Amino acid sequence: MPMRADYIWMNGEIIPWEQATVHVFAHALHYGSSVFEGIRVYETVNGPAIFRGREHYERLLFSCKVARIPSPLNVDEWMQVTADVLRANKQTNAYVRPLVFRGYEALGVDGRGCPVDAILATVPWGAYLGAEALEKGVDVQVSSWRRMAPDTLNALAKIGGQYVNSQNIVMEAKDNGFNEGIALDINGYVSEGSGENIFVIHKGEIYTPPLANSILGGITRACAVTIAQDLGYTVKEMTLPREMLYLADEIFFTGTAAEITPVRSVDRMPVGGGSRGPITKAIQEVFFGIIRGEKEDKWGWLTPVAMGEKIGA
Repeated sequence: MPMRADYIWMNGEIIPWEQATVHVFAHALHYGSSVFEGIRVYETVNGPAIFRGREHYERLLFSCKVARIPSPLNVDEWMQVTADVLRANKQTNAYVRPLVFRGYEALGVDGRGCPVDAILATVPWGAYLGAEALEKGVDVQVSSWRRMAPDTLNALAKIGGQYVNSQNIVMEAKDNGFNEGIALDINGYVSEGSGENIFVIHKGEIYTPPLANSILGGITRACAVTIAQDLGYTVKEMTLPREMLYLADEIFFTGTAAEITPVRSVDRMPVGGGSRGPITKAIQEVFFGIIRGEKEDKWGWLTPVAMGEKIGA
């Protein structure tokens, strides 16, 4: 079933989904000149809430800055539009996709003379790697595709054209019978998945690659670090050799789409006992408890959305 909704925000107004169109000569279509975010809205026991929306929109503005594509909205305005589109679509649980991109004026690699268009969509969305994967884990391979070198593209920004690299990683993995791939960086150290950050647990300590290993500074990654430290675990940002993936007692992915998903095997070798480990489970329980509204949101990650009125009204 296609993921869509009745309404979408585009260039300042909420319009029917079918009317949100662009010309085939849009610069972004030819050259990948777009920036985007992925944000979750969860239906908690207290009503719908945007999960870490402000942090996502701050990163969107950073990506716009790096790509030299001006954002038409600031963080507060993006948050307001998100609530407005959710209300228009009567959605209390959704995946939010803001996208800022270059339209068409003239051909040429430097698209700064082209108009800037923007959309915000809210669509139904389940567990990215499958609901079963949240408990049983996923099977992954180390990809033959490397993440970009630090001086080639902007790993810290979510720029559309860069995701050709991620497509290569995940398509290769699925063609080889895996759920996902893990990419190494230019120096052969563990980087990240096609759309997820990675955590490796060994002898009770948690390790994750630093930003210098060509990773996206994930917002769910930051949540996992905060939760783990609050539970009393030591989290170390450290350059990880590939074989740490085989030595690990537990591995899990983090990401807006993937949430917190255990890794069951790497290159057909089981991780630990081949099932979700206790530390991963403990972090999941806090994370999902917060997003469902069952545990205290003590870090202020949720922004409630009143379906009958504007945020802050």
